Amino acid sequence: MTDLHAPLSLARGPALKNRFMLAPLTNWQSHADGVLSDDEYRWLTYRAEGGFGLTMTCAAHVQAKGQGFPGQLGIFADKHLPGLSRLAKGLNQTGTHSVVQLHHAGMRSPKELIGEAPHCPSANDEFGARAMTLDEVKASRDAFIAAAVRAEKAGFHGVELHGAHGYLICQFLSAEVNKRTDEYGGSFENRARFLYECIEGVRAACGKDFSLGVRLSPERFGMDLGEILKLAGALLNDDRIDYLDMSLWDSFKEPADEAFKGKSLVELFGALPRGTCRLGAAGKITTGRDCLKALAAGLDFVVIGRAAILHHDFPARVAKDNCFEPIALPVPEGHLKAERLGPAFLNYMKTWKGFVAETA
Repeated sequence: MTDLHAPLSLARGPALKNRFMLAPLTNWQSHADGVLSDDEYRWLTYRAEGGFGLTMTCAAHVQAKGQGFPGQLGIFADKHLPGLSRLAKGLNQTGTHSVVQLHHAGMRSPKELIGEAPHCPSANDEFGARAMTLDEVKASRDAFIAAAVRAEKAGFHGVELHGAHGYLICQFLSAEVNKRTDEYGGSFENRARFLYECIEGVRAACGKDFSLGVRLSPERFGMDLGEILKLAGALLNDDRIDYLDMSLWDSFKEPADEAFKGKSLVELFGALPRGTCRLGAAGKITTGRDCLKALAAGLDFVVIGRAAILHHDFPARVAKDNCFEPIALPVPEGHLKAERLGPAFLNYMKTWKGFVAETA
């Protein structure tokens, strides 16, 4: 079985010093205009110092009207460059592979945040979203590409395209959400066109050593597991992609789709043949044993979210003890403050049921 602490080369950019990736975690900590805050800087650099082989930002929005949550990091304008450059430098000094996750919330952009009705591949009554024009589709695609160029200029080693969790790229992929009748709707090939044009555009606009990852989720948000397996299989053999990051919610459960029962989600994706593209997954991988089990199922790396919030040095702790288990929930506020969560992030974590201990 692969050693969790062995280096992992990517086709582009510096090798990961181990098999641990920091998940892109929503934290509400940036300034209202998307400019990096000191709290966000401290939170991320502390995880890099804690030993993560790849450290990824929270979802950073590529258009102002694609904002998905308050205090979200921005990468849609040059005013973000000073903060992003500071962050890239701080991360790179630790020897981590530094990545910005590129995001557009689409129909999930709250109207009160963006000041207008959100937009979506096609009109959506549930979210009060209007259909994008063809020009708007191309403008959003170009915004992803421009954001990747901005990330490279800031000094990051790469970017990840957020195609999961019902956000814009995921909305295009979904036959349930995407009712377009032009070249971006209908067949699965058409619904995947937006993602592929982003991939092609980033590869053409960025340097030959700039890494590119894609995040997908196989269930919820109108996703069809068979289609996502097909897409994942194609991406794993696409030499334009350096890694695929599967957000599985629960890596070890069986799929909801009856046609794929009998194996866990991580086993289904871990069995896919691949070229030079690496495969990782997130979803209830919280202990040392979970990490080993996930690699045994065929992953090249593990994506750590909750356990990284609880322990900035999770990789180092697992290196000392393969059976390491994080502190039990709920945790005191003081523990999270010591782990460099700022006030906004702490407030966000209080929305997670049973995560933060209630104070008297």
